[in-house]
Amino acid sequence: MAPYIISFALAVLAWMLVVGDLVRRHRPAWHWYLVGYPVTVCRVLFTWRRVALLNDLSVSRLPARTLIGHLLVKGDPVRPVAPRLSFPRPTRLGLTVVVRLHAGQTPATYMQAADALVHAWKVHAVRVTSPERGLVLLTAIASDPLQYPGLATAPTELLSALIGARETGGAWIMDLRLVPHWLIVGATRSGKSTLLARLITQLAPQPVALVGIDCKGGMELGLFGGRLSALATCRREAVAVLSALVVDMQERMSACRSAGVRSVWELPDTLRPVPVVVIVDEIAELYLSDGTRESRAEAEQCSTLLLRLAQLGAALGMHLVVAGQRVGSDLGSGVTALRAQLGGRICHRVNDPGTAEMTLGDLNKDAVAVAQAITAEERGVAVCTGPEGGWSRARSHLTSTGEAVVITKKYAATTPELPAVALALAVVEGNSE
Repeated sequence: MAPYIISFALAVLAWMLVVGDLVRRHRPAWHWYLVGYPVTVCRVLFTWRRVALLNDLSVSRLPARTLIGHLLVKGDPVRPVAPRLSFPRPTRLGLTVVVRLHAGQTPATYMQAADALVHAWKVHAVRVTSPERGLVLLTAIASDPLQYPGLATAPTELLSALIGARETGGAWIMDLRLVPHWLIVGATRSGKSTLLARLITQLAPQPVALVGIDCKGGMELGLFGGRLSALATCRREAVAVLSALVVDMQERMSACRSAGVRSVWELPDTLRPVPVVVIVDEIAELYLSDGTRESRAEAEQCSTLLLRLAQLGAALGMHLVVAGQRVGSDLGSGVTALRAQLGGRICHRVNDPGTAEMTLGDLNKDAVAVAQAITAEERGVAVCTGPEGGWSRARSHLTSTGEAVVITKKYAATTPELPAVALALAVVEGNSE
């Protein structure tokens, strides 16, 4: 009888393992709530005191009576006291814990201990934030949700694009109405071009004019030319396009002033000009100069025109998305001034720490360290800023070049016309001939 019971128990155990693996792969949230969360809670509660002691999160309190006059009296040993920890609360793919700081402690100490908490709790990552004074919120993420990001859904709004998924499990949305200008950096094969393709395919069905500036001869953005209202393939053409857009921006200012409003979004639908999104691929090509007077003049013009669009364009329906492999002050002082106007930041894997610092350093030093830890195998993974002012890791949805070309061709007939920009390009092309 015993062998039958053992065989039955082994069969049940094997079946549970198989079912558990299927649930973990296809329903990760179910697996987390049923198995992962209870196990992780036990790890958190049982390891907290030791982790706090080893990482200088505990404080020592002396016995009540240690001195009598000038004599030191041997009493009970000094006992370290760990900070008070709330009971872990589950999230979709992780948990949160609130810690009450000891007097004199700062959240920086907990940020330094984040790696130790990851190993002790056996989770993918631990993020440290301070929601209010005296408290620290520890957010543990059980596994990397960006390894196999699902296709999230989000409401379709004008100038809003569903880019991918955030590490928290939510949708990664680029909302140009909320954050009007963006800076995207990434080394070769980091996912930057895929992200731009995704953005274009998301904006293609919308009544938005897309203007491309690709000084690499149009190798990247030229693939989507059917849906672009204009495409500049060299710096001379870029100067012409940006100059025409600045003139258009001034006309929009006059329209708003005449109507007594402060932005084009307050104008009636019949009077509102079409929104324009300017996509610049490889910003360094606009700023680098070969030393000649003409080249320096073109670079300075591009710098000035881009800065004017960034400073004044948000209220006038003109938006910038600037991308590049490298962004640094060595390209010129205009780059730093432009960076200050680009509130949205996306940093893929980069080849030099200066680019990560230039992209995220003025926002959060921890984000710089996380961006530099992105490996070559994590294509499409980036550190991005959020509308609430924080940052998170995210991964763009894979949009192949062929798929993007098909989508842009599908909506080519709806491409808005920009007569002034088209005329400026025609003049430059005619002079070149």
